[in-house]
Amino acid sequence: MTDLVHNMDKPVSLWRDAWDRLVKNKLAVIGLVMVVVLFLAAIFGPYLTPYDFLSQNLDDRNLPMSWAHWFGTDDLGRDVFSRVLYGARTAFFVAIVVTIIAVILGAALGVLAGYVGGSTDRFIMWLSDVTMSIPNLLLVVVINTSIKPPLARWMETQYLETLNPIYRNTMWIDFILVFGSMALITWPPYARLMRAQVLSIRSRPYVTAAKAIGLPARQIMWRHIAPNALGPLIVAVSAGLGTAMVLESAFSFLGVGVTP
Repeated sequence: MTDLVHNMDKPVSLWRDAWDRLVKNKLAVIGLVMVVVLFLAAIFGPYLTPYDFLSQNLDDRNLPMSWAHWFGTDDLGRDVFSRVLYGARTAFFVAIVVTIIAVILGAALGVLAGYVGGSTDRFIMWLSDVTMSIPNLLLVVVINTSIKPPLARWMETQYLETLNPIYRNTMWIDFILVFGSMALITWPPYARLMRAQVLSIRSRPYVTAAKAIGLPARQIMWRHIAPNALGPLIVAVSAGLGTAMVLESAFSFLGVGVTP
């Protein structure tokens, strides 16, 4: 009886319910711990490793794994473990930012398409079909090759006029183009998922009651429909983070992503 009263005193919310279910799932907790450890290693690992990820030692080329070099060394004698930790920072950064942009864009368009319907729904779904029909690599190559050179020339001009060293660092162009191009090719699945959820939710009694009391459509979409459609979207986001990392590494390997 005491436990029942104690549980009734807890505030009820979507996030608390999700957290309670998470901590009861041991495999999910183990997976969460692994992700947190990798995330912390990506942030603080480069400061803890005994080697600089750029330092070369030709006498220690292609060494196997050992206590001195956990992952061995490469052709230039650089410590592979240090380079992996430093590279993980870029992978996590790109994956998180790209996924956030794609989810916000896809969720907004999906909710709009599912709730408004009609020509709006048809146009958004047509746009997602067109986006998904274009090969990912082709779209990223076109965006990078058409936009990067003018931006690089503009930054060079700004540096010559202002002598501000920030304009000499073109790394930000790579990040901006990667964020934008990858978000453009990854938003359609989130939009389709949210649209399907909204189509099943918009006829629920609480939505009908919100319409009956005269709430505006925008308030109904973002306060009553969208929060109740987030469950499958959160699952999709967890898988989308890994997909974004793989895409970023593939594009960088082909020379159209983040440069070394």
